[in-house]
Amino acid sequence: MITAENILLVGSILIFTSILISKTGYRFGIPTLLLFLLVGMAFGSDGLGIQFNSASDAQFIGMMALSIILFSGGMDTRYADIKPVLKQGILLSTVGVLVTTLLTGLFIFFLSHYTHASIELTLMVSLLLAATMSSTDSASVFSLLRSQRMNLKYNLRPMLELESGSNDPMAYMLTIVLIQVIGSGSNFDVTVMLKDLFIQFLFGGVIGYAFGKFAVWLVNKIELSNSALYPILLLSLVFITFTLTDLVKGNGYLAVYIAGMIVGNARLAYRKETNTFMNGLTWLFQIIMFLTLGLLVNPHEMLDISVTALLIGVFMILIARPVSVFLCLLPFKGITNKARVFISWVGLRGAVPIIFATYPVIAQIPGSNQLFNIVFFITLLSLTIQGMTISKMARWLKLDLPEEKEGNEFGVELPEEIDTHLDDITLTEDMLSTGNRLADMNIPKGTLVMLIKRGNEFIIPNGQIELHAGDKLLVMSEKK
Repeated sequence: MITAENILLVGSILIFTSILISKTGYRFGIPTLLLFLLVGMAFGSDGLGIQFNSASDAQFIGMMALSIILFSGGMDTRYADIKPVLKQGILLSTVGVLVTTLLTGLFIFFLSHYTHASIELTLMVSLLLAATMSSTDSASVFSLLRSQRMNLKYNLRPMLELESGSNDPMAYMLTIVLIQVIGSGSNFDVTVMLKDLFIQFLFGGVIGYAFGKFAVWLVNKIELSNSALYPILLLSLVFITFTLTDLVKGNGYLAVYIAGMIVGNARLAYRKETNTFMNGLTWLFQIIMFLTLGLLVNPHEMLDISVTALLIGVFMILIARPVSVFLCLLPFKGITNKARVFISWVGLRGAVPIIFATYPVIAQIPGSNQLFNIVFFITLLSLTIQGMTISKMARWLKLDLPEEKEGNEFGVELPEEIDTHLDDITLTEDMLSTGNRLADMNIPKGTLVMLIKRGNEFIIPNGQIELHAGDKLLVMSEKK
């Protein structure tokens, strides 16, 4: 049993084990997040015997983790990247979620009533099950696209990240509304749903934008005694943004994602420290979240629903997701069919559907444990089949591009306040044809050679130093 006395030891062992196993799994192309889930399952009730069965605790941990993941993902999203795909991303994250829910819900209802499937669900409960799985998982999409360092044609990467970062509100709203309808026995009211959805988007967007602007102003103006306190200050604002938005019935997940985009696209003091802190914290909470969800499930309970869940999962991957994608992207003639196929394939399920599946459990919807197990099984299926083949699919469809170079070979960064940028240049014989000293080279005005790297040796430059082909120069120049 997990107690206050052993939680630190057990938690540390779980995290330590997960990181070691993820190193091995990465070599074989296994998604890291899938391994975290499997480690949690291995240590859980059907494995080494850790007893964890609190859906509310798992939901709380997931809420914290998703707030950090979405904020960090928003910080890495550039306006220039998403501007050309803004309409496509919004359609996928709203209409796409609704179409996926309807198609999958009707298929589940068909399995329940017209086949020998191991489930007996009403239409509303079938739609509820579909709604929990209708959004792509931001943690999985961000992690896989970035850990595999994928660069894609046609702005596909920012489109996919925008969709996964902004489609949770729709899935969340559908899940909550359907739980209320089933719990109260009332009829499904589309008008009420649209009103609630409007409020969620309105308050989520406004509060997220306001707190993003406030966070930028505060971090740039406040003078703290220690630079390490700046990212912690920003983290506190992330949780305030989420909880305040949730209190006024807005969507907290959308709010923190928008706040992250505002912060990420503004001039920010101590950005390097903040990025390092947020990246580490994001990975920590991803590990904790997936481990927790792995501990929560009882694998033996998934055996009874495995065939049914497999059919639903295959339907979502091969029919529901592609239909919703092709339908949403119908007005955009510039997107090729290969690109649409790839977008369909990156309909990853992960932590978000599992967390949403805890809501029916906490609300004590009849058969909710069965729903949770189906969602968990489909998540494992999606991470295994789609997660392990994303890069191969991109190459097969000829949508992959060479990875864009980030930073410089010297690992040196400058504060944003300095209006310059750093580049590294590798010298060739042609560059040295007019002379092999810095003084002989035609260096543009406003450019300064800061450092020379020769093999593993670093040399402080001066005008008379002799240069060799293969030397790397760290060059600082003015931004134009």
